[in-house]
Amino acid sequence: MELIRALQLLKLNSVSSAWVDAVWGFEFTHTDPLDPVIEEEIKEDPDVFKTIYKQLLPFSAEDDDDTRSVWVVFGENGVSAKPLLAVLSYFILSAKAKSPSLEQRLCGLQAASLYLLLLKIPGSVANKVYHQILFDTCLNMPLKCWPQDSGKKRKKDCLKSSQGDPKTGKRSKPPKKVSEEMEIDDDEDDEEQGVYFSPQDLLKLREGIVLLVRTLLRLLERFSLRDKPQSADSCVQLFTQLTNFEPVIGDLSFSQERNVDQLQSLPELSYHGLGLLCSTIHGEGDECRRRVFRKLLYVILMMKTQERSKPCLLAPSQAVCGARDQAMNIYVLHIVDKQREATLPLLRILVQHICHQMVEKSEYRVSGAQAVGKLMAKMPCQDYAAIIKWLYSYSRNNKVAFRMFALDVALVLLEQSERDVDDTVDPELAVFLPHRFLVHNIIYNHRNDVSPTVRGHALHCLAQCLELGSQNATKCVHELFSNSAQTMLESGRSEQTLKRRETVQKTALTFRTIELTKHKSITTTHRSVMNSSLQNEETLTLFKKHVSDPKTNARKSALETVMSLLKHGVISCSAENLSILSDRCRDPAVSVKKKAMQCLMDLLAALPENREVQEAWLRGVLPAVMDSESSVQEKALECLDHVVIAHIKSQGKYRDDDTSQKLAWDLLGLMCEKCQHLSRYFSKAFSVWAPQQKFTPGFVNGLLSHTEGERAAAAWLLLAKIASCSPKLNYGTVLDTWENTIRSPVVSVTMTCHILSVLGDIASNLNDDTKTRIVDDLMGWLKTFSLPLEVISSCVDTLVRFSRSDNTQDTLRFLDRFCGELVSVCESYLSAVILQEKGAENINEDLLVKHLHTLGVASLHCPSKVGKRIFLVVQSVLTPSEQPVPAEGDELPASQPLSQFKPNSMSTVVRAQAVITLGKLCLQHEELMLKYLPVFARELEVGTELAVRSNVVVVMCDLCVRYTNTVTRYIPNISACLRDKDPIVREQTLIMLTNLLQEEYVKWKGALFFRFAIVLVDPDPAIVDLCEYCLVDLLLKKSPLMFSQHFIECIFHFNSYEKHKKYNKFLQTESERSRFSLKGRQNQGKRFRIYRFLLKNFTDEQRFNITTKICQDILATFVDSELPLDSDGSELLADTFDILSLKEMKLTAMSGPAAGEEPQEDEMAMAKAVLQVAQKKLVSQVQKRNFVENVIPIIISLKNMLEEQHSPVLKHLMAYLQVTMQEYRSEVKELFAADEQLAAEVEYNLKRFEKEKQQQEQQQMENQLASFTFSPQRNATNVGGQTGFASPLNPRGTKGPAQTPKSADALRRRTFAGMSFISDVNFITSSVLHLRSPEQQKPVPRQWNVESPLVQKLRSKKRF
Repeated sequence: MELIRALQLLKLNSVSSAWVDAVWGFEFTHTDPLDPVIEEEIKEDPDVFKTIYKQLLPFSAEDDDDTRSVWVVFGENGVSAKPLLAVLSYFILSAKAKSPSLEQRLCGLQAASLYLLLLKIPGSVANKVYHQILFDTCLNMPLKCWPQDSGKKRKKDCLKSSQGDPKTGKRSKPPKKVSEEMEIDDDEDDEEQGVYFSPQDLLKLREGIVLLVRTLLRLLERFSLRDKPQSADSCVQLFTQLTNFEPVIGDLSFSQERNVDQLQSLPELSYHGLGLLCSTIHGEGDECRRRVFRKLLYVILMMKTQERSKPCLLAPSQAVCGARDQAMNIYVLHIVDKQREATLPLLRILVQHICHQMVEKSEYRVSGAQAVGKLMAKMPCQDYAAIIKWLYSYSRNNKVAFRMFALDVALVLLEQSERDVDDTVDPELAVFLPHRFLVHNIIYNHRNDVSPTVRGHALHCLAQCLELGSQNATKCVHELFSNSAQTMLESGRSEQTLKRRETVQKTALTFRTIELTKHKSITTTHRSVMNSSLQNEETLTLFKKHVSDPKTNARKSALETVMSLLKHGVISCSAENLSILSDRCRDPAVSVKKKAMQCLMDLLAALPENREVQEAWLRGVLPAVMDSESSVQEKALECLDHVVIAHIKSQGKYRDDDTSQKLAWDLLGLMCEKCQHLSRYFSKAFSVWAPQQKFTPGFVNGLLSHTEGERAAAAWLLLAKIASCSPKLNYGTVLDTWENTIRSPVVSVTMTCHILSVLGDIASNLNDDTKTRIVDDLMGWLKTFSLPLEVISSCVDTLVRFSRSDNTQDTLRFLDRFCGELVSVCESYLSAVILQEKGAENINEDLLVKHLHTLGVASLHCPSKVGKRIFLVVQSVLTPSEQPVPAEGDELPASQPLSQFKPNSMSTVVRAQAVITLGKLCLQHEELMLKYLPVFARELEVGTELAVRSNVVVVMCDLCVRYTNTVTRYIPNISACLRDKDPIVREQTLIMLTNLLQEEYVKWKGALFFRFAIVLVDPDPAIVDLCEYCLVDLLLKKSPLMFSQHFIECIFHFNSYEKHKKYNKFLQTESERSRFSLKGRQNQGKRFRIYRFLLKNFTDEQRFNITTKICQDILATFVDSELPLDSDGSELLADTFDILSLKEMKLTAMSGPAAGEEPQEDEMAMAKAVLQVAQKKLVSQVQKRNFVENVIPIIISLKNMLEEQHSPVLKHLMAYLQVTMQEYRSEVKELFAADEQLAAEVEYNLKRFEKEKQQQEQQQMENQLASFTFSPQRNATNVGGQTGFASPLNPRGTKGPAQTPKSADALRRRTFAGMSFISDVNFITSSVLHLRSPEQQKPVPRQWNVESPLVQKLRSKKRF
């Protein structure tokens, strides 16, 4: 018989019975080497196992009645199953040896297939063929025989790896506790690196694996694993690992039943096997399905399970993502559709476990949320609502990843159709079905989360709600910003039943329903519910707060949300609302700047005809062209090119219905009208584009075609920018337009200035006759003195550009001739009006201003033509025509002929213009500058006219550039204007001084820094913001030590303390001293506003050094009696201790992660966390040593001194110690060993402080609960006395972990609520409140103990 002859090839009769018994004795876990002769004889035929397999195959068919039982055949021919299994196990285990050869692998796979085929033959169990260990070993063969990547490579597949730093090339140390099996596996991987397999070899191995899997599938069709749970687990493990073994060609579908032989790819075979395991043959109930779903869970999560270790993430490769999609979209949903009733409980569990094991990485969260959405779409309404209820509690967990994932799931569910409430839904769960609950209570409820990551993601999801196709989601967002905020408060029942603190039980080893129980870090606050006056809290103010969030990602998400709200009309496109986006284009963070510009781009694309949006786009994008970061500049230039330049076409191609073209011209038109001040940024863009040869002749000619008509002003604006860098222009068009402009009775200021700019750019290319004609036109136009001031300046500038030639002398003669002529004309007119009698009777103020302006701009180019008479004329405008005669014995200094600009008959406008003209004259005449500089300084001090003082500041700062050494001594006079009564003067001074400091024309000398710092408490918030920007973003970058170098002196200066030998010794007048003083308790808030701002911008090194310096330069001077402890000294000392107690003084390295944050579970984050812990420990040791050596001795001495004098400063010292010793709570006695009394007092105060804090928090909680009320609608819904899980309140009253402020710590500790989610989705809630008696509710005023317990004890003894 062929079967017996095939079996003889295995030499079963030659195998010794002792060897067989040994194999069976080892339970197939180990085999002694087979006789080499027998092994070689068996291997002579490489297809020996295939031959036996082929001969055994007919015996495996149960429906073939004509086939004799193979066991009968074995018995008749003396073949025993025992040696057969021993030989098969030898070849199977040989394939699992270290670095097996191709032959060993193939033989192992074929032997395993043969064993599985024997199991399929009826009677195998009776003949003791089944052995669990051997069966499980066969199931491990596919992955063991397939060549694995090297150890390093394979670990790279897992994102959570242990490899070293790629930059340093150092390999990290392996874990200390590694099992022997793991070490063996690593050795196998290392040895396998030297084994090479050709494509043909891999193909043979794949064929062996396919044969084994197909045999296993045929076996599972009839061989029950009902009583073999471990073997069933091994089958599920094998099939799930093979789901991503190779890509599937074509579509994978289970809609039609197919034979095993028709399935070609291993993923198809694997899913078919998983389907078989879910059938009733392998067990009743849902145990088999539960087992399959548990393994597929990690395929869906893109994780890899490992024994005795946590699952690790797989890199999201194409194969991994494909396996995930197949497992979710094809297999799980197919099984659910096919076995709907049986799988629904498992469906709920699968959803919970996906949520429970989710990580914080974005790609995995998005994938998991899509999976949850698809699973929940299969649920009936009752189960769907129950899962939403569970998801709400899940969203309030303390883990950041959970709250993030809840937001993702909510967003996915909003894309689905809203569920209608039917009769099958429990009334208590009906509230969870509408989309409104997802938007209000899950997404919007996390807008104020304690974690910036969750805050930002919640705002991002809120923005995405408006982008969804669902009208319900959009409507829900509109409700949030509607005036009827009360409707939100009535959306559900008492928040008290929703107030819970959850933690997730770790159920990774069992696929069971996840229960949510109490957690210490999750509570809710009820401020919005308790106080109806806060109904309008969530308006624009909220998003203004969020766009200023300390975290970059939160600001970016807030910008995206504001953009969506504006885009969809939820909030109006007012200038105030749009400024939120445009102002953030100057954010400190580069990514936020780019995000703000992108939001403006998106908003402009959605609302291209909105005038306010266009203005906001210009205000945001144009200034970014001059940003300090090159990437921001590139983004701004890209935006300008995309929106404006790319859509400029010739007049013939213009179409009104082309939105892009119309938008481009509208923006250019705005720059000619309301946004003219942004033109200089536009010029910067063209200076960048010029070298790129961006503007072709065709572009320029197309632009010239628009120079007449409604778009003429905008066209000339562009021509003015590109004329200097563009190819040869059509000069005829330019000259014709100039002729028309000259003859036009109406002058358009903006367009005329642009035309003059173009004329100046093309001047070098014009012939002499044309030049002469244009110069004559300009002179004639200027002599009419009918032009606006801006046009006069442009005309003179064009005239100067026409004077340029290669010969410098010719240029000077040209300027002396024409500009000198203008100066002469102005001098004649001003002399006639001002110096002659009755000349000022019928004065034309407008004409006088234009003559003064023309004189100023023309005199700059011909200083030789300016005589002393002109000085006298301009001076006469600023002073009375007759100077008073000095009294006898009184003399005016020769260098200061005037004490100030005294009022006269001239108006303020004329006098302000005269100041500018006089300043321009001083720029060219040093002797005039020396004469009038004291006058300017005096005017700043006593002048009453706003315009005059503002112009004087500009003039003096310009003179500082020209005559730096001379004007520097007048910087105190200029900086005094930072406290001017008019905000315009203060702002002007701040800007001008910042420019001088940036260019280093002025140094930080004297009181300049302190005067700058005092602007931080200016009554105008806009000036405060400007000052912060100037100090931090402009000046601190140039001088990083600026704040730390001046901080000590700030304490002395702002307290007006002048008794120190070193600090606060610069000269000031009494008026300046009083103007800049912040002395006294009434100004304490202002002083500390400045201190906090400076400290916030310190580095850790500077904070550490400043603490030591404060002790040495301030505290030690009082201890050494260098400074008296009088009233002024006490105020200074109190300020010093309060500064040392500020949280801004704490080193950032000593601070833990932000509240609510969780470290990410990847290698980089873990390494960073370890580094931070080590750094914190090191810094703590250094700080402690400094505290012990430098601070404590001074504190002890100072404390004794203050006690002797009964100084009120003692309470400030004890408050400082109380704050500082929080970090050394257990080391008080050790640190203050030199003063036991002080140590006892510090300990006593710390305990008292903790007790008082607990009482205050408890009192606050009770006050909140006492004011808690329900709306009528919520009371009505709770009439039945239901105590179950009630519908949540609106987001204003439902604040989870995200909205828990520090003041809610009492509520967190005293209010408990729990929820359990069992398999039939029932909810149990309970809450216990602990309240104090009315006597305890009275708030106790906080009192500081300045006496130690020892002193108190002695006093009590004396009384008795």
